[in-house]
Amino acid sequence: MQINVTGHHVELTDGLNEAVTQKCKKIAKHFPDMASVNVILTVDKNTQTAEATTHFLGQDIVAKANADDLYAAIADMGAKLEKSLQKRKEITKSHAHSKPAIEVETDAALAT
Repeated sequence: MQINVTGHHVELTDGLNEAVTQKCKKIAKHFPDMASVNVILTVDKNTQTAEATTHFLGQDIVAKANADDLYAAIADMGAKLEKSLQKRKEITKSHAHSKPAIEVETDAALAT
């Protein structure tokens, strides 16, 4: 799985990269169909934001979390991403059943 980490108004340290990588690898174990994740870490005046975007089973999934601590935002973002991916997986699997066959009555069956 490819993990792209980008920082906006923040210098990406080894600790931040490691936190994002560990969180994404944990999620990838549960959802092996996920090919790549784009993570954007942003620091504003009072809030720190972690946002993850991925494409999973035909739909783009976005998870965004704000916190006072960037590591807490990464943890919240990971939880939200995992929940969204699970919801998408359940929706996709629930439509996997086959439709029942429609029986058409023929003239021969009506004659008997």
